Amino acid sequence: MGAVLGSALRSAGHPVVAVSAISRESRDRAEAMLPGVPVLDVPEVVRRAELVLLAVPDDVLGGLVQGLADVGAWQGGQIVVHTSGRYGVDVLAPARAAGVIPLALHPAMTFTGTSLDLSRLEGCSFAVTGPAPVLPIGQALVVEVGGEPVVVDEEARGLYHAALAHGANHLVVLVAQAAQALAAAGVVDPGRMLAPLLEAALDGALRAEQPSSPDASEQTDRGAGAIGALTGPVRRGDSGTVREHLEALTAFAGASGAADVVEGYRALARSAAGRALAAGLVSSAAATGVLDALAPGTAPGTGAAGHDGPGREGPGTDDAAGRLHQKEEQRDDADAPYDPDGQEDDA
Repeated sequence: MGAVLGSALRSAGHPVVAVSAISRESRDRAEAMLPGVPVLDVPEVVRRAELVLLAVPDDVLGGLVQGLADVGAWQGGQIVVHTSGRYGVDVLAPARAAGVIPLALHPAMTFTGTSLDLSRLEGCSFAVTGPAPVLPIGQALVVEVGGEPVVVDEEARGLYHAALAHGANHLVVLVAQAAQALAAAGVVDPGRMLAPLLEAALDGALRAEQPSSPDASEQTDRGAGAIGALTGPVRRGDSGTVREHLEALTAFAGASGAADVVEGYRALARSAAGRALAAGLVSSAAATGVLDALAPGTAPGTGAAGHDGPGREGPGTDDAAGRLHQKEEQRDDADAPYDPDGQEDDA
């Protein structure tokens, strides 16, 4: 990520005076993305730079900042930017003590480390965190590389990063599970079969999350949000199909060892039922039927086994099940979301 952002900043008119790269892969990236820029050790890069960009793994960042403070590398007035999604600017406290201007700029994007990534920056949202007086500096840097700055408070960085990881990383797992099951069903090219379906589903969900007002700050009612784009057996309240899905996936798991597919299906379908109920997309009876079909211990081809609630397991589902009759009454009354190559990536 560091070489890509450095290249983008260079294109925007910021001279790149030096880069740190230790591994062969990092050196190759620096040579390809920042030709002619000297590769130096980290303290020397910091000594030369007015703006220091730290693109290292989350678990390394704090130690690196402290280590540079211990050797007196930080200089008052320097702009120090890190790209970790997990942290705000508190992690830069040792550098702030030396008088630097701290900023956290995290692009909500995956990177390959090649020039192809430059086009991905265009329109990419960046989480910007920093002291209020210097936020405009961070926002301007994001705009210069073609991104869209979004201010995220220090205390919200953990939730922000968890949301992105859950959405992007676990989407990859979901695709892997679906593709494996399709291959076992005899589909020669699972990716080709999944692509148009998943693209349409993702597009619909993201469109449903867009604010109705051009000014997102004026948005007062999100409506159903992404769950409004839900289709399929849970949305239809088709508990028989859900039960048969579990039968088929259980047999597949027994043959392949992919037990995570069954539990993944069960967990996501429970969540879908709970959210669809809360959004008023399904009736309480339909949601109860689906949750019963999903209840752990339900025998294949039968109704729910003995348990003290309709498919209740895990956060969110308890609340959804507990609101079943309340939602129905309400309807009656109304008539009706570092680079893995090594810590040395870039500084």
